[in-house]
Amino acid sequence: MSTTARLHASNVTLGYGDRLIVEGLDLEIPQGGVTTIIGPNGCGKSTLLRALGRLLKPREGSVILDGRSIHSLRTKEVARLVGLLPQAPIAPEGLAVADLVARGRHPHQSWMRQWSADDEHVVAAALELTGITELADRPVDELSGGQRQRVWISMALAQGTDILLLDEPTTYLDLSHALDVLDLVDRLHDEMGRTVVMVLHDLNLAVRYSDHLVVMKAGRIIASGAPREVITPALLDEAFGLRAAVIEDPASDAPLIVPIGTRHVHAGLAGSEKQPARA
Repeated sequence: MSTTARLHASNVTLGYGDRLIVEGLDLEIPQGGVTTIIGPNGCGKSTLLRALGRLLKPREGSVILDGRSIHSLRTKEVARLVGLLPQAPIAPEGLAVADLVARGRHPHQSWMRQWSADDEHVVAAALELTGITELADRPVDELSGGQRQRVWISMALAQGTDILLLDEPTTYLDLSHALDVLDLVDRLHDEMGRTVVMVLHDLNLAVRYSDHLVVMKAGRIIASGAPREVITPALLDEAFGLRAAVIEDPASDAPLIVPIGTRHVHAGLAGSEKQPARA
């Protein structure tokens, strides 16, 4: 494994109580891209993301950030470098949008440095970038699911970190709002150079919005690379037990996964032979 990436895991073993979830795993996060971790339920995706965000200490091995063990760094120092959005975060009841986003500036505060005009500017810019400026005075708990996700991403932006870890940012969202959130994530990467690591369940959205895929099964990585290199019918069967055709996505330069159920197995397999994804 090279050491050029700012964030990587080296031979990490992770678990809860007596249960091991991940064992001896190596992972390097490509700088400046969007990496998405996919895999079946219980394979260790979210556990790995928590370790990358310093919420879970490896039993063995290390998570390395900028050449040092992430657990050797002070909490505030990590929070200035890595922003983490967990699954289904909950805001305190009645908290206004602007106040929640302002909490992203806490890692930059100290007894010598209190709230400043610079902090105000960063919060305003984060609200504008995520398109929620008009919601600034609204209570977070009164917003729709898609709006709430934008608020949480806005708070992560206000942290000013170069690395964003997003655990299921489209959970409970309908397809339209999920696309809105992922379009926003894509802008953060494309226009601001953020390094993004996501966990997603929707395979086609993961393929479409990622530069790099990491495929996990039973606590180990079984494939990684560009979506077009990774996604094949054989890989989908191995990782998910999913029978599928892989064809060209008409809306993007990426593969499109077409699941095949028993009702359409014969037509689906014939279609997969006629319309393979371009190499």
